[in-house]
This record gives sequence, C-alpha cells and structure tokens, in this order.
Amino acid sequence: MSCGRTQEFLAKKNIATALLVDAKKTTLKLKDGLALLEGVDELYVAKGKKVEHLDLRQGRPDKATLERLMLGPTGNLRAPTFKAGRTLVIGFDEATYRKLFG
Repeated sequence: MSCGRTQEFLAKKNIATALLVDAKKTTLKLKDGLALLEGVDELYVAKGKKVEHLDLRQGRPDKATLERLMLGPTGNLRAPTFKAGRTLVIGFDEATYRKLFG
C-alpha cells in the first residue's frame, strides 16, 4: 500500500520516476541496498510512524544497523525505496516526503 501512496505523492508533485522496480517481481537483498548508498549523504527510513534520519557524511553505520533499517522481515529491501539526488529514502512518510520535495 505504501508504494501506491508514494506514487500518488510523486504524481501530485509532478515528479517523474526514472526507474521503477516492482518489489513483488524483483527482490533486492542487502548487497543491493548497500550499493544504493554509494554517493548518498542522507538516509531516511520510515517504519510505521517512526522516521530515522542518518547523516552519512558524519559516518556510516555498521552493516548490522543498515540491515535492520533497510530490510523487511523477508530479508528483502523494504519498499518503497527511492533515491533523490544524494538522499535515499526507505518507507513511506508523507511529512518526510513534503520536507524533501516541498
């Protein structure tokens, strides 16, 4: 459901998606998520009503912390996940999206 809300939000803001991967058809594991962190300065992770923000310029968390933040219970990268510039966002939180996209 949160992927649909993400697409709705992006459509309302007229933000185009460069690449869309269906998480139901293509599973991404931790190594894929870690690869997404290349060139990223900030990581936002929304789980329920809680949002964690990490400034990766201050240092990168250990692999266990990243695994806890990035993967769901199935061991796959949580959806929705998107990269906007030097920011990686995992999960849906409308307030965070508004902060990033106005």
